[in-house]
Amino acid sequence: MIFLAALVVHLPLLLMKLPLKSYDANFHIFFASHYLHNWFDPWNPKWYAGFSQTTYPPLPQQWLALVSRLIGLDMAYMTIQFVAILFLALGVYRFSLLWVDRRAAAFAALASVFLGSECFLVYSAGQLSTTFAAPLYLNALPYLSQWVRHGKWRSFLKGGTLFVAAAAAHHATLLFGSVLFALPVLALVIFDHTNTDRKNTDRQEGGRISVPAFLLRTGSIVVIVGAAVALVLLPFWIALIHYPVTQTPIPHPSRANYLLSPQWGLNYFVVPYGALILALPFILLRGSSVPRLRPLLLGFWLAFLVGLGGTTPVGRMVLGRAFDVLTMERFSYWATLLALPFVGLLATELIDRFQMRAVAGLTMAAALSCALAVAWATYRPADAADFQVNTVASWLNRDGHDRYRYVTLGFGNKISRLAVLTDASSVDGEWNSGRMLPELTQFGGGALTSSKYFGKGGLDALSAILHHADRYGLKWVFVKDPYYEPLLVFAGWRRVDDLEDKTITVWSREDVAPAIPVNAPQIPPRWQGLMWGILPIGSSILAMLVVLIPERRWHRRRAVEPSVAHENLVLGRVAS
Repeated sequence: MIFLAALVVHLPLLLMKLPLKSYDANFHIFFASHYLHNWFDPWNPKWYAGFSQTTYPPLPQQWLALVSRLIGLDMAYMTIQFVAILFLALGVYRFSLLWVDRRAAAFAALASVFLGSECFLVYSAGQLSTTFAAPLYLNALPYLSQWVRHGKWRSFLKGGTLFVAAAAAHHATLLFGSVLFALPVLALVIFDHTNTDRKNTDRQEGGRISVPAFLLRTGSIVVIVGAAVALVLLPFWIALIHYPVTQTPIPHPSRANYLLSPQWGLNYFVVPYGALILALPFILLRGSSVPRLRPLLLGFWLAFLVGLGGTTPVGRMVLGRAFDVLTMERFSYWATLLALPFVGLLATELIDRFQMRAVAGLTMAAALSCALAVAWATYRPADAADFQVNTVASWLNRDGHDRYRYVTLGFGNKISRLAVLTDASSVDGEWNSGRMLPELTQFGGGALTSSKYFGKGGLDALSAILHHADRYGLKWVFVKDPYYEPLLVFAGWRRVDDLEDKTITVWSREDVAPAIPVNAPQIPPRWQGLMWGILPIGSSILAMLVVLIPERRWHRRRAVEPSVAHENLVLGRVAS
């Protein structure tokens, strides 16, 4: 029934291709397009005069490329995103069972379908890797708990393969998830071990775990999974070691102070959290009053504070220099996932007390949270420019124009779509960590096509790349925004053509030779391309096969024991 709710809510929106206007959707489609045509060659010549796709974990894009052979890239993106939404509901249910009973876990899973942060990432941010990796990780954590508690080898294999697949989808989810999600689960195992009120239950499950067994099992999965992740993503680690991200930090509004910049507070706090804001007092009170829920509360609280960006000093204190590299909306997303078991508890107590009035209120709150995030993506779309780049691609693909490199100005997120349609190479792109050109890394600007929005740093980067056009074979500039035309005239460029009813102008320089490779030393060797094309996708296929191995029947422990349930009931009566 929960999957059916996900189908009813999200399938129409995905069939409308609403995520295509999100910030990163075309970025992921661009990566998938390269895998579609060059599966074992991670070197992509279309951005930054050539860059390595081993700088970004490939699993969602590789699955997108495979599915696109049947239904095309756009619908493949919708399919993979829908599968991730279904996996999230399953993962939230299984993760919540560690903390609450089945009824509350079911409400938590149902709430994930309407979760504002999920809708925000899917329809506004377009972060496919984050929404794809988090469900894998949530589904892996119950197996981690079973392995540490009971030493079940099936659980070790299932959890380990899911952890590796999650890392192949998004490295940041595994790195930060190990702190925000896995540590609370391990703390829960320790709590259950030390709680003397649970002796009878532990005896039914095969005896309480000893400290040496706990350390050995925890250490074994950390070492073995760590080694497997290192192997599966070996080209990624090699690229990171040889070419670390040392570029000037690029400003991002998710790191702003939401109190001083309320428009970003609305975008990155109110919209993702939605009705969860009303549940924050309950989460704090219940999480602090029930000892068994305190590890979950601590994980939520840490993710919540980091997700506030520059509103508090916590994000910079915890992340250090990574604070200037990462975007903070993913931490808000993880915080909302950690809050869902509490939401399940709140829903059960409200329904037990108010019955149909509570059902109506909760339904309205969930619907409004989802509707706000979806409407926000429509009201303030990341890709607001409503124009086609097909004519630009056709122009580049004819008369030998693709022998030279190009750059666009005022195209926004359309540059990824243009790169899919043309064989020409650009000095611009949307994957900041993959760029190596010094003109781009030293000024603190993002994509050149949106230079003016990055202030002096963005315009300085654009000016530098225009003056060094002959160095990179840069002969064409496509201008959608007249703001940049004086800069082009000053740099010695001249207008040579018009496209799209003269809404796009083409600028050129005569003294530019055809483009030649400029980043050849960074091209990964062939063996890395083979690893990149086999191991990440292979890890996900292995995870699917291993998870299908049937479990032996065992007595599932109630996540909230009678003593804790009684304590919750007493607290509810006191509150009433």
